[in-house]
Amino acid sequence: MAWIVQNLWLVPALPILAGGVIAVTKQRHRAVAASLAIGSMAISFLLALCAFAHVLLHGTEAKEVFNFPWLQFGTEWLKLGWILDPLTAVMIVMVTFVGLLIFIFSVGYMSDDKNFTRFFCFLALFAGAMLGVVIANSLLLLFMCWELVGLTSYLLIGFWFDKPSAAAAAKKAFIVTRIGDLGFFLGIAWLYFETHTLLFYDGGAGCLEHSALTTLVTHATIYGLTASTGIGLLIFCGAAGKSGQVPLHVWLPDAMEGPTPVSALIHAATMVAAGVFLIARIYPLMSANIASLPPLTPTVALQVVTWIGAITALFGALVAVAQYDIKRILAYSTVSQLGYMMMGLGVGGPSVGMFHLITHAFFKALLFLGAGSVIHGCSGEQDIRHMGGIRKFMPITFAAYTCGMLALCGFPLFAGFWSKDEILHSAFAWSISSIPFYMGAFGALLTAFYMTRQMCYVFIGTYRGHAHASHDQEAHSHHAHGHDPHESPLVMTAPLAILAVFAVLLGFLGTPAWPWFQSFLEGEHATFSFAGFAAANTVQLMLASSLIVFLGLFVGWSIYGRKPIESATAPDALAVAQPFAMSTLAHAFYIDALYGATILRLNAWFAILSDVADRFVWGGFVKAFSFFILGLAWLDNFFDKYVVNAGFDAGCDTVSLSGRSLSLLQRGRVQGYLRTIGVALIVIVILLLWGAKA
Repeated sequence: MAWIVQNLWLVPALPILAGGVIAVTKQRHRAVAASLAIGSMAISFLLALCAFAHVLLHGTEAKEVFNFPWLQFGTEWLKLGWILDPLTAVMIVMVTFVGLLIFIFSVGYMSDDKNFTRFFCFLALFAGAMLGVVIANSLLLLFMCWELVGLTSYLLIGFWFDKPSAAAAAKKAFIVTRIGDLGFFLGIAWLYFETHTLLFYDGGAGCLEHSALTTLVTHATIYGLTASTGIGLLIFCGAAGKSGQVPLHVWLPDAMEGPTPVSALIHAATMVAAGVFLIARIYPLMSANIASLPPLTPTVALQVVTWIGAITALFGALVAVAQYDIKRILAYSTVSQLGYMMMGLGVGGPSVGMFHLITHAFFKALLFLGAGSVIHGCSGEQDIRHMGGIRKFMPITFAAYTCGMLALCGFPLFAGFWSKDEILHSAFAWSISSIPFYMGAFGALLTAFYMTRQMCYVFIGTYRGHAHASHDQEAHSHHAHGHDPHESPLVMTAPLAILAVFAVLLGFLGTPAWPWFQSFLEGEHATFSFAGFAAANTVQLMLASSLIVFLGLFVGWSIYGRKPIESATAPDALAVAQPFAMSTLAHAFYIDALYGATILRLNAWFAILSDVADRFVWGGFVKAFSFFILGLAWLDNFFDKYVVNAGFDAGCDTVSLSGRSLSLLQRGRVQGYLRTIGVALIVIVILLLWGAKA
């Protein structure tokens, strides 16, 4: 076994160790904290490159695992382990590289925050937990790291805990994702019950290998569903919560209350991608079909994944159209893109969904960091209505942000163009329905539109900012450098430039002419040939996709760019034309309000009912029982005092009196004894004489 396989655990262990050391480091040692976090990620990145090179050089078909016994239950051993395969190799390189750039960016962005050291502690712990999810060969180990990701995301989202909205957002994220994780946990328990193992691959005995899958697809449950479908849907609940799928998406936009580097790390490249990665990891289970059906027939589980993904993609794009917070627009964009990834998994398999996950990680991290640079340059301002003309003050940020925006829109030749087109192409060929394709196409049109709207508000026209810095918590994380925007320092712009390069070029690893990425994940050898463009409908769909993007850009420019916004108080053009629609979209279809009026209110009523029952039913029963016990105690005390004690005391008094009476006969005086004997003799003599006369 290669040394990199045996030592793959070091990739997540190093950031976790760094986080532990930083946790006991004093706040004033800021440079030490940043150096430990960045250094650990840099070494993990180098190890990830070694792992990637090993997979690349030694064949992509092999799944090399390292399993070890952990706990024993009777005669059964519960095993854990890690795996190195193409999916793991790609993910650990992406997570460590993007994470490293975000760590470096954070040095400049959080430079004036009083809790700088604590921030890097949480970042390192989060990165380590996420890398643990990626390398796990055991669903149990994956779940443990999964929950650590949830904990550290709670700490990072609520990093500014003295800000009520941040504290509320952290609690919301934690609770909503736990709802999904409950289904995830039930799926794990069911899978272990059926297969007696939670190892993915174990020399033919793993839960994703042929023997276990055969057992799962032949075991029918309620409504004729197979055990594999039921387990897959339960695990998908956890993935839907973590990856912000409808209806468990509500936590993700609010999570923007955390520092912007947190948004880039958690909500672009890593945490929200964990759900997509999970479905890709258990894809053999999700796609397992009974022998009587054709091999390419989508399972019920994959159909659910596809429809939920399509709905989420369209929903996120619609809501992003009406947002004004620069980070919130990107948040709903992330929701939409995660929907595309899930749809890609459902209609095309892991290679399709994961390709968009990887490209999205780079250009969305670029967009979030670019938004952070804008916020930093505008002294904490996040409302795009109070920006404008930023390109003149921040040219590097503008250039990098433009690359990320074009990649997100799917502009031809940018990274997002290739990965999103592959999803649409697979959706077009989906045998169940063509509706997801049209939903995805309309979402692509909206993506180009709302990103053009954001660019026009932020970078075009004249600056509409306040005369003073924002009092938002994010403004307190750095100094206000004056009223006019200013370019960010090199430590922040350098990561933007690197990410911008990947946002432009990364997609060329998965073009129809050279589908290297897809071939790598599928264990095949990729060859370069322009014949790939001759596949059915490929060129037509690429042209249609490009026209959709151009149409979105044109409509956005026509409404917001042709006549630049002059004032921060000027009404939105769409809000004037369609006030009801824009209000509905601005409030995200009132889903949060619906949850508040139904689930949360029901929970509040149940809490009140529980309180009343506790006070007056269970509490009353407890009080009545306590009074009953007190009554028994009083009766016992009365019987003891007036019956037992009284009888005992009377007996004692009688014995004492008898003793005192008898003691009179034994006073120790001889004359008294003789007198008594004499009197007794006289009495006896009299009695004898009396008897003789008779």
